[in-house]
Amino acid sequence: MAVTSVAELPSVASITAKLQALLEQAKTIKPTASVEPALPTAELIPAVDSLDADLDEKYASDHAYKFAAVETAAREHFYSILSQTSIEDSEFVAVWNLLDVLLLCGDRGKCTPELVCWLIEELLDSQTTHGCRIVFDYLESRRERLARKDFHKKNLVFLRSCNELLRRLSRAEDAIFCGRVFFFLFQTFPLGDKSSVNLRGEFHVENSTKFDLGEQPDNDGESMDVDQDGTKTEASTPKPATPATETPPQPTGRASRAVPIKAPKKTVEEEVLDNSTLYPIFWRLQQDFSDPTRLFTADKFQSFKKGLAATLLKFKKTSTVQTRSSESQRGTKRKTTSGDVIVETKDQFADNYNPKYLTSRELFDLELSDLAFQRHILVQALILIHFLLSLTEQSKKKLATLDAVNKSMLYSFTLNEDDTKWALSTRHTIKQSLQSTTDGRFYDRMVETVLARDKNWVRWKVESCPSIVRDAVSTEQELEARRGAKQHTRPRKIPEKPMGAMDWSFLVETDGGGLEALKDPSRFGAPSMDDLLNGIEVDKLDMDFAMGDTETARFTNMIDNKSWRVVREARVHKLAMLDAFEPGKDLKDVFKQPEKSEAAEDVAEEGQDNASKPEEPVEAKDEAMVESEDKGEALVEHKNDAGEKPATTDDIDSTDPNKSPGAVENPTTAEEGERMQTDEPIAAE
Repeated sequence: MAVTSVAELPSVASITAKLQALLEQAKTIKPTASVEPALPTAELIPAVDSLDADLDEKYASDHAYKFAAVETAAREHFYSILSQTSIEDSEFVAVWNLLDVLLLCGDRGKCTPELVCWLIEELLDSQTTHGCRIVFDYLESRRERLARKDFHKKNLVFLRSCNELLRRLSRAEDAIFCGRVFFFLFQTFPLGDKSSVNLRGEFHVENSTKFDLGEQPDNDGESMDVDQDGTKTEASTPKPATPATETPPQPTGRASRAVPIKAPKKTVEEEVLDNSTLYPIFWRLQQDFSDPTRLFTADKFQSFKKGLAATLLKFKKTSTVQTRSSESQRGTKRKTTSGDVIVETKDQFADNYNPKYLTSRELFDLELSDLAFQRHILVQALILIHFLLSLTEQSKKKLATLDAVNKSMLYSFTLNEDDTKWALSTRHTIKQSLQSTTDGRFYDRMVETVLARDKNWVRWKVESCPSIVRDAVSTEQELEARRGAKQHTRPRKIPEKPMGAMDWSFLVETDGGGLEALKDPSRFGAPSMDDLLNGIEVDKLDMDFAMGDTETARFTNMIDNKSWRVVREARVHKLAMLDAFEPGKDLKDVFKQPEKSEAAEDVAEEGQDNASKPEEPVEAKDEAMVESEDKGEALVEHKNDAGEKPATTDDIDSTDPNKSPGAVENPTTAEEGERMQTDEPIAAE
């Protein structure tokens, strides 16, 4: 009997029946009707392995035929459930169970791995936006299992289905859902995958911002009256600078001294433009933000700098109003349904997101005072300034050292030194503006983190996207590392005499060694001055017999060292001797004690002898006095012969009882004078 469809083939019918049995078993294993949790697979493995066991023997080795039969049976079940059940019904859990079973079949090699991805793609095409959110809940909950095995066969299907879904979604109404799709792609695909990389660095110039190029209505018109009644704008206030203020008043007599000093003229950068004048200048900045290569022309670059300066000054002078998402809660609540339970979650900065700017003139005043709007513009300016700073000469020198360079990411334009200083100062001003607001430091740190990662991402693209995946450590490398660690951490035996160890034999208590020898004061005491002077003499003698310049220099250094130590010692103990010190003079002559003369030594010896002699009797003293008188008369006669005036008794002070008339003040010799001085006390007695 001929079959009317592929599903009626015996092999397909057999697999269809087994799939139906697997789905019935899944209902008992997972009684809930929600997407999560995933279907447990441990109990289903035996049935999955026997899925193609009843096929004919001629198809036993034909894997393509087996995969086609399983795919046909799976599609029959899939289309049957999809045509009869809505995605919001509880019976739709059969589709989630079928996808889990097919995922297990692909991992076990019973069907093509990308079959489950094909069915998910068709499921997304058949659902509305609300239904696609539910399907995406399934994708996010099974993401790790889907990407665990054979991802190189599934990646193109995921990429195609997600891009098609993004084309269907509205960036304004489904912004959060679009973010979920992007996050799924980022988390599923490897970080080094080139499928989502803008290799040529092309800018999104199609994203143009349209605004009103017409002029603001006159103040005398009726439309302006309506604007004043509805909203209060800055355009209705007169300009602060008028020609009358620029012309100084004429002095009139003495009263002219009390005229106030006129205000200095404001430069173009310092002048705050009114809203009607700033409106076209402000929105033209979006053209430069979307296509920074326009700034490679000098006139457009100057126009951009003036427009950005006027915008920053306007932001600084305008008081801001915080929206709800800028407060401490940082987000609003989003309601999601999980069965019959309503779960409220928070989305940070959800209220502040808009895919396109509202460029109406009537809303421009409110936008300027909105903190979130100002932050969007400042972040755009930061991104552009970071791009310009990557074109400096210094940054290009760093890229020139790379081996493989993506030339499509390099630009011939180089930012000059003046423009570099302007970019750095403007970046500093923008960062100060971001930090001065509520939660400004947190917001600035978040922006800097994103820009730093983007800078690394751009450098990776300039390097032609090298692989960032490191190969797994081989078994041989792991074993070698273990052996090395074991070798370096094993306990070591200390040898009796290690190599390069110091010889401690001098501590042995023999031959004058030991600790007692170390206690000798000569080892740690400072040498005396005499020892140093003697050492200098020895060194000078050794230097005379030096054999070469090196040895001479060594002795010279030793002499200088000891000479310095002698001077240091004299500073403490013999400071008066330093007066006789002169450069080049021998230190021994300066600091040595002078030797006593022979006469002084004889006098000292006689003094000691006289002190040791006993007292003589009176008769002996009288004889000594007579002898001294005779010598005195002889001395007088000698002086008379020489023409000198003899000394008389009148010249002697008779009132002094200690002096005798026979004593003469001028002895003949030094020895007799000393002897007479010694005998004077005896005569006085």
